[in-house]
Amino acid sequence: MNNKKEKNGISSISKTTNFIFNVLLFILSISCIIPFLFVFIISITSEASIANFGYQFIPNEFSLEAYRFLWQEKDMILNSLGVSILITVVGTLLGLVLSTTMGYVLSRREYKLQSFFTWVVFIPMIFNGGMVASYVINANVLHLRNTLWALILPLMVSSFNVIICKTFFKTIVPNSIVESAKIDGANQLHIFTRIVLPIAKPLLATISLFLSFGFWNDWFLASLYITKQDLLPLQALLNNIQRNIEFLATNPSAGLTLQQYANQMPTEGVRMAIAVVIVVPIALAYPFFQKYFVSGLTIGAVKG
Repeated sequence: MNNKKEKNGISSISKTTNFIFNVLLFILSISCIIPFLFVFIISITSEASIANFGYQFIPNEFSLEAYRFLWQEKDMILNSLGVSILITVVGTLLGLVLSTTMGYVLSRREYKLQSFFTWVVFIPMIFNGGMVASYVINANVLHLRNTLWALILPLMVSSFNVIICKTFFKTIVPNSIVESAKIDGANQLHIFTRIVLPIAKPLLATISLFLSFGFWNDWFLASLYITKQDLLPLQALLNNIQRNIEFLATNPSAGLTLQQYANQMPTEGVRMAIAVVIVVPIALAYPFFQKYFVSGLTIGAVKG
């Protein structure tokens, strides 16, 4: 009996349990995919079909009017897409550099101010100055209004990411490796770039994914700091389009031209098409991080 346990391993599970786990994971996967498919199907459903029969997985009439409407606004959308890509790439790279360097410094026990700066990083996770204070600092003190930095700097570093980096480096990079490199004459920058980072690919992928999702999906900062049309990111622009659609569709006192425009507009389909346009680009980026993502989260969250 003991030999059988040693052969199978203490943590081995039965085929029945394994089957149940696979079924549960399959159900969870389907529950994540179906809502997006439903949104896409609604986006290619005609407005008349939605009005007469409601939302359906198999619509009575297909239509690409929602995407034709967005295509008519392609100049604005492409400009905003470029802004979103720019702030996502620049913000992710800068955030990755700052988060990893701060995490590495805080993971070294010989750093004299380790305890102090650990509290400096940790306290903002619990308490913050509030939105009004942030707005005053960013708009009136730093003068970031109507600049791309207003969309990058506030999201660039988070305490959560720094603590993940600190735990990862403390767990994976033993002091013996650092001390050996010091004996060989390497400075801290050389140790970090040549020794630490090459073994931190799971961490880099995880933090990059968090940052890129945050920058790509953010529209709130643009609503606070951006009034110039050519600086609006994609999410803020599409949010404005959706709000204008709702206004035109529900305001009976609008002028004749506006009301005619609203009547010709596929309002429900456009809302769903906007969601598709926002989700697809960032969803396509996820597979490039996937193989490192789980290991990065697991290692960075466990203290050894």
